[in-house]
This record gives sequence, structure tokens and C-alpha cells, in this order.
Amino acid sequence: MTNKKISLKEIVSHAKQYGFVFPSSEIYDGINAIYDYGQYGIYLKNNIKEYWWKSMIQINENIIGLDTSILMHPNVWKASGHVTKFKEIFLYNEDTKYSYRLDLLIENYFQTNLNKEKQLKNNIIKYLEKKLKRNEKDKILKLINQMKIIDPNQKKKWTKIYEYNLMFKIPLKEHEPENQNCYLRPETAQGIFTNFLNVLNTSKMKIPFGIAQIGKVFRNEIIARQFLFRMREFEQMEMQFFIHPNQEDKWLEYWKKKRFKWHLSLGLGEKKYRFYEHEQLAHYAKKAYDIQFKFPFGFKELEGIHSRTNFDLKNHEKYSKKRFRVFDKEKKKVYIPYIIEASVGLDRIFLAVFSSSLKKETIKDTKKERILLKINPALSPIKAAIFPLIRDKRLISYAKDIYNHLKVDFLLIYEENDSIGKRYRRQDAIGTPICVTIDFNTLKDKCVTMRFRDKMLQKRVLIKDLKREIKKETSMNKLFQLLR
Repeated sequence: MTNKKISLKEIVSHAKQYGFVFPSSEIYDGINAIYDYGQYGIYLKNNIKEYWWKSMIQINENIIGLDTSILMHPNVWKASGHVTKFKEIFLYNEDTKYSYRLDLLIENYFQTNLNKEKQLKNNIIKYLEKKLKRNEKDKILKLINQMKIIDPNQKKKWTKIYEYNLMFKIPLKEHEPENQNCYLRPETAQGIFTNFLNVLNTSKMKIPFGIAQIGKVFRNEIIARQFLFRMREFEQMEMQFFIHPNQEDKWLEYWKKKRFKWHLSLGLGEKKYRFYEHEQLAHYAKKAYDIQFKFPFGFKELEGIHSRTNFDLKNHEKYSKKRFRVFDKEKKKVYIPYIIEASVGLDRIFLAVFSSSLKKETIKDTKKERILLKINPALSPIKAAIFPLIRDKRLISYAKDIYNHLKVDFLLIYEENDSIGKRYRRQDAIGTPICVTIDFNTLKDKCVTMRFRDKMLQKRVLIKDLKREIKKETSMNKLFQLLR
């Protein structure tokens, strides 16, 4: 079988056509960069969440989980620095009515112009930071246009520069003072930090330990594009690991390796991943690395692994007047823990899995084309499909009995319409790893035919062994074994 390359447009189309991802509010022409997950998309998404959660919480004895609120006290975001620093600089062209983030524009410029020296890039960044501190945005605009760092889509110069806070503001009361506004959280991490003392006081956790959380976050992205990659509402899976300050490098390297191994276990191919060390750091970070993935539009961030030092806990101590200190028994003194963060976008992993798994194959023998979603069986939305060979009452009765017996253990599909070949193709397209067919021989030998998605191989198995066979092929334990 030979594979054909699939474009992002085809990926988006397949996701909608087969019930994985829909544009939100589509009957009203949708809303940019907000999506709904369909009947199969939510199963795949939940399977990814389950694998991440168990690999964090169950596999590691020193990591616990939380679920914190989306709305938090306004002082949380003052302490975290988000109110004053969670901003982006945008360039705007009045003719095209198009905006572009300054940092992404510069990054794209230097990636395209490979002959430009790294030192030049660093000098430009330092110059921009200096001018931003002095609020001399007009000089930034002049430099960008002089260097011909232009609109990549329209090839025109920029006419305006402006600053934009990415948080969604939520006034809780009418006529609320500006400094008392609530915000939809832009990250889940702060809910972990504000509960640090609660966890210490109610558990037996001691440094080093971690707190993990999965939850919705919101960022008012002006430049939201590339399907699920950059959205205004998305889900984060974050783990904050609290350590002694003198063990920062040790644990940063530990989590870089451990998280990279987790991504490789998904089976998308090692060549699709790479590490990227940040030169420009977020306001809270001392060191920052990205695990980047090769999406259809190039290598982009999938997961961030950062040293946040004690920035967050120190600031929360300052604003809340509560002591975020831990006692060091050896040195007989207290300290504020450092934090190593592993933060991954759930929707981006979904996109990585979905885009890499979607295949268009030409079958060698028949020269016919089939589209299949070659997802790891442990993550597949549907574990098996149960078919009667034809619409015969005896076969249908047998097939429904098998379906009803197994549906408690696995997420299954029962289908009896159309030819068996068409049913196989529909299941290939949604990533179902196993199809089980009940035929007339089943009535005699109590065996069914298992057909496997990837190689289209078939084998006969006894009905009494079917549960064991499906579990063997689709169990998440296979993924956990790769983490050892």
C-alpha cells in the first residue's frame, strides 16, 4: 500500500465530515477560532486526557490532582503578573485590515531568511525590549518597516502598532472598579499555586512533589488560526512540580526526558518531535524549553517545560500576606520552593494525533483508495464495531447479543446497513481498530471474524475469547509499558 500526503484543508474536512470537530455556532456562521468536539472527537479527546492523567497521577507516587475554578480573585492575576505583562504587541495594516503578532512576525522572518545571523536577531529583540520599556512604539514600527519585515500574506508595510492584553475581562458587578475586574483564567497554573498551602496541610506530600490539573483556559487571541492549534478557548493539561531551589537543573532535565518519552509513546514517530530552547522568556520563567511537533504547517510548540523558579509563590506571598515557606530540616531554615512546569495543550495533542494518523492509501492489489485514521488502538474513539454479515434475522440476533454483552467493557458500534465493505471503510475513517463480523458459520462453530484496521488482516476467534482479544489489542496498558 502507498500513502498520499494529506493537506490541512483535508484534515479539517475529515474532522467535520466524520464527527470529530465542528465549528462552534455554525448555524450562525460560526465564531473564529472556537470549535466543538463531535461524537467521536470527544471520545478521542477523553482518551488522551485519561492517558495523561493516569501517567501523571497513578504512575507517580508524588503527584496529586486538583480541579480549580475558572474565575479567581482579581489579585491572583496581579500577583502572577498577567494584568500588567500578559500582553502582545501587534502590527496593523490599515489597507488590508490585518493584524500580526510582533514576536511571531520576527520569528517567521528569521526562519525564512536563514542567512541572517543569530546575533542580529538577539540585538533586534534587545532593541525592541528597550523601546517597549520606554513606550517608544513608533520607533519599533519604523525599524520593522525599514527591515522589510512585512505582512507575510499581503506583502505590505505596517501602518500601526498597538499593545493588547490577552485576558478576557469579566466584571462581576455593574459599575465595578477597574482594579476589581475578574478574568477568565488564561492558564490553570495559578489555581495550583493558590492551593499549594491547602495541599501541604491536607496531604502527606513533601518536597519534591507535583500537582496536576486539566482544565479550560481562555485567551483573547487576535491571530487565531491553523485549526485547533491556536484557539481562544482551549484545554490545558499542566503539572507543577515543587522542588528545593538547589535542585532546579536536575528536575528540569528529568521532566524534559520524561515528557519527551510520553509523547514518543503515542507512536507518531520520533522524527516529528524536537526540543526548542527559548531565548525570549515569559515574565515568570528562568529557563524554558518546548517540545515541538511537526504539524502540517511545520514545527510548532506542543508542550512547554519551564523553570518558574519561586516567582509565583513569592508574589502570592506578597499579595496575600500568607507564608508560602517550607522548612529545610537539614539546613534548619525555611525557603520558598522552586517550580518546574510541564504544560501541554490538550487540543494541540488532539491535532497532532489526528493529523498524523489520517492516511490516504492506495491498496496494491485492487488499486482502490481508502482513507483511514491510524490512531493508536488505546486512544481510538471506538474500540470495535460489531456487524452481521447481511441483514438476516439469525445473524442480527447473534450480533446484537455479542454487542450487548461487550458494550459494558468497551465503547462499541453496531451496524447492519450497507455492504460489509462499506461498513469496513466507515470504521477505517473514524479509526476503529477492530471489526467483528458474524456470519453463517458463526451459527455452527461459535466463531466470529476479527478484521484489523491497519493491515486489513482477518482471523477467526471463538466468541468466548472475543473480550480478551479486543482488550489485548486496545488496552491502555500497552502505552504505560512504554513509559517504564
